[in-house]
Amino acid sequence: NQERKRFLMKQIIFATGNPTKAKRFSKGLAKKGVEVLALRDIGIKINVKEDGKNVIENALKKVRECYDVTGRISIGMDDALYLENVPEEKQPGLYVRRVEGKELDDEEMIEHYTKLVKKYGKNGKINAKWVYGIAVINESGKESTYTWTKEGIYLVDKVCKKISTGYPLDSITKNTKNNKYLVEITEEEKEAMKQDEQDVVDFIAENI
Repeated sequence: NQERKRFLMKQIIFATGNPTKAKRFSKGLAKKGVEVLALRDIGIKINVKEDGKNVIENALKKVRECYDVTGRISIGMDDALYLENVPEEKQPGLYVRRVEGKELDDEEMIEHYTKLVKKYGKNGKINAKWVYGIAVINESGKESTYTWTKEGIYLVDKVCKKISTGYPLDSITKNTKNNKYLVEITEEEKEAMKQDEQDVVDFIAENI
């Protein structure tokens, strides 16, 4: 019965090699009869030059490449990070993982961002804001885009012992409502804080 249910589900390809990122909306979409697959689940790699001016442009670049290669319903996503009191030339913006042309691994990211907090933050913390963009291409090739912002978070210079692979900044990011590290927030707390991004799930489901 479970297999039959899976067979009846609509499949979409998330244009990412990051399995953690691919799971981001999978729970909400599963309730709507949609199964999310990452590129690695179907044994495909894509190489996209992310040189767009904003999150939507980069999300479109990813989703178009994914759709061209797979011919299947695809979603692409990009994000940008902005930190309070950090000078413009030091802002991560669209290049959260890339610093001075170098692609950082999880450990290097934690090191880089804790240094920024120490330099520009106050009392070991710095307010932060994420801007997200998502692009969807449906079966007939129609494109749709959506953007949203997540505030109410701050980065700290003390690293949580728990590290989330693929999401290293969750180990140095806290929520302003309960001052807990994002990596330690439970599913129940996420629901309570409406962090389930239902609007994004609805957007994807309506446009595929």
